[in-house]
Amino acid sequence: MMTGDLVLGVNIDHVATLRQARYASMPGAPNEEPSLLAAAQECEASGAHGITIHLRADRRHIQDRDVWELREKIRTRMNLEMGDTPEILRMALKVKPHSVCLVPENRQEITTEGGLDVAGLTGGSRRGTGLWETIARLRDAGIRVSLFIDPDPRQVAASAETGAEMVELHTGAYANADVTGGDLELTGLIAAARQARAAGLQVNAGHGITLSNLVKLMRVPHLRELNVGHHLVSRALFGGLGAAVREMLRLMEVYPTLQAAYHQEAGLSEI
Repeated sequence: MMTGDLVLGVNIDHVATLRQARYASMPGAPNEEPSLLAAAQECEASGAHGITIHLRADRRHIQDRDVWELREKIRTRMNLEMGDTPEILRMALKVKPHSVCLVPENRQEITTEGGLDVAGLTGGSRRGTGLWETIARLRDAGIRVSLFIDPDPRQVAASAETGAEMVELHTGAYANADVTGGDLELTGLIAAARQARAAGLQVNAGHGITLSNLVKLMRVPHLRELNVGHHLVSRALFGGLGAAVREMLRLMEVYPTLQAAYHQEAGLSEI
């Protein structure tokens, strides 16, 4: 069975960051900009398969009103990143995004800096813990659940026991190792993707992905979805958001071909 096409979720948190820099104290001002909805619609019109937003407990960028408006008006899928807190869980169960990605949160961080410690939170495979309950409640509401984890065998194994359907592999260490990605970090991602797929999990990836390190990252097998934000918003300053999205999508199109070539080179029969 050949690997399918990669899909792209565009994280528009940093569009909200720019808006909040001026309008945090004036929500709903008539001249409030930039518009998150307009950004999401531009991404969709340019071929993005979904919109990702992170509703943080401190509301530093995405606001509750953004979540409701985007859920109502975007045409593709909403992926809601969130910490496992009662308040945000209640919000998710009301809004009912297409998927939720559970992530760690640290008030001191600028952005999410590491994966969720699923192994520590669940005690390996201890049913009845808070994380298990959160995942069960989301799935009962018809929401697909992903866990944002480091590419660590313990975290993959623990994630497979929780009832989550997906993992999103944290690619930050890979991206930060070198402008084109580090070999050691890439090896860890490849192993984690294989382990996750063998455990029946959908494999997504995100954090620090750029056009420069994406080709090498596509050596990782079984990838289904990439979530990219900062790089696309940064490129949008010079060429527009739609152009940035289209440029990444064009590069992502070669994923099945690259995977077939890697497997032929390795003498493997299937992906």
